[in-house]
Amino acid sequence: MSYVIRSVRADEWVAAKELRLAALRDPVAHLAFLETHEEAAARPDAFWQERTAGAAEGADTAQQIIAEGPDGRWVGTLTVLVEEPGTTDWAGFPVERKQGHVVGVFVRPEERGSGLTEVLFDAALEWSWAQGLERVRLIVHEENGRAQRFYRRVGFLPSGVIVPLGESGERELEFVLERE
Repeated sequence: MSYVIRSVRADEWVAAKELRLAALRDPVAHLAFLETHEEAAARPDAFWQERTAGAAEGADTAQQIIAEGPDGRWVGTLTVLVEEPGTTDWAGFPVERKQGHVVGVFVRPEERGSGLTEVLFDAALEWSWAQGLERVRLIVHEENGRAQRFYRRVGFLPSGVIVPLGESGERELEFVLERE
């Protein structure tokens, strides 16, 4: 594998935006992301600059990790958000432990099956444990079987927490990996 796995740099917001928009065009984006391509594309450059800087190399509350191909093209990404005890998460649930929350997992279709997602997760977990996080979690749509199978394969297990998605009746499931 000739990819470079690294954290984004604050000045790389244009590439971060392009990869996010590509992710939101994926056929299963409606199951994987909480925003649409149209919503993201309408955001001003300042949003993308702030978002990228907040998860860039050296940040301690979030980290966006990317896979860069031999030609410099970004082909995969994920972000770890640090959640502190005593706060509430995006869904309104109380956070009881210092934990990471993996979001924005995406690998371009032509790169899938190469082992790249596993390598991104390894880097995310390495960063998370270096931050002193007690566990890492993620939320996955109940109908996203492909993602659920992958998360189980890399060690994440369902916690039993179910996150309802508004009035649609759809649900998301929490998967966790405890620090050893």
